[in-house]
Amino acid sequence: MDVLPRPEVILTHESDLDGFVAGHLLQLLARHLFHSEIRLEAWNTQAWRQRAPKERAAWVTDFSFEPRLDRTDWLVIDHHPTEHDPRQARLIHDPGHSAALLCYNLCRQHGLGTPALDRLVDLTDVGDLFREESADFALAQDYAALLKTYPFWNLSRLLEGDLSRLLDHPLLRVVQTRREVEDPIGLAWSRTRITPITSELGCVDVVVGNSNLIVHELLRSGEPRFPVLGTLMKKASTGVVLSLRSRSGEALPIAQKLQGGGHPNAAGATLPRSVQTIPDAIEYLRRVLNPQPLNLAAFAAPPEE
Repeated sequence: MDVLPRPEVILTHESDLDGFVAGHLLQLLARHLFHSEIRLEAWNTQAWRQRAPKERAAWVTDFSFEPRLDRTDWLVIDHHPTEHDPRQARLIHDPGHSAALLCYNLCRQHGLGTPALDRLVDLTDVGDLFREESADFALAQDYAALLKTYPFWNLSRLLEGDLSRLLDHPLLRVVQTRREVEDPIGLAWSRTRITPITSELGCVDVVVGNSNLIVHELLRSGEPRFPVLGTLMKKASTGVVLSLRSRSGEALPIAQKLQGGGHPNAAGATLPRSVQTIPDAIEYLRRVLNPQPLNLAAFAAPPEE
């Protein structure tokens, strides 16, 4: 069994369930190995890019491996695409698994697996990798929505250090009820409000409901003429954020053109701070992603007979 470096800090992604579960699993593992509580820090993507790797030793999860993390006694556990091979850091990398599953595999090697964590990690994996073929897909998206509904640290404090308490948590009923009520309303609204950006990308206006599930249903139905659908959200801390979804791997290349990243079918990017409104974001995306002006008439609805 490999000897892991004792970290000064554990660093994870703040904005989704995968980062939440992966970070807390690493904290559980560190508590077991070193008999002490290692500080957990959660970062959004924008702030993470500006954070200096100042610690002598650290564990990082759910962030892409990059040269600045290639340091002695740094452990990086991730599944996002990377072009860098580690020379000093230890990298555990598999794009076919969620960060949570990769971290949980380490936990199981040290005897920390439980049926509750097995189930929670499996749901996290289904939701984060958008495994729509899974029978648990809708439930997995409900779990993912917990981190969209309740802030990272509020949920963490509520669990009081016991990640397994998240499984079948009563707050899921809130998320499920909202999905059952809001998503049909939101889908009907969004179905007729898709703004063309390029011939490959349309932006969906979502006013209510789970945007991921609404976009998933639109893609599954084949109604839009775009292989990639995006949603735009204005966030006070980071500006306008673009989330992208596809079914055949087209989302990630678009995100990368915008200095973003993610997975082949679930990716995103934060737009420049100069982009302050959703209409500005639409124009920015058209300008950056279209080598030629977009013919909007080609996407107009056919005239009624």
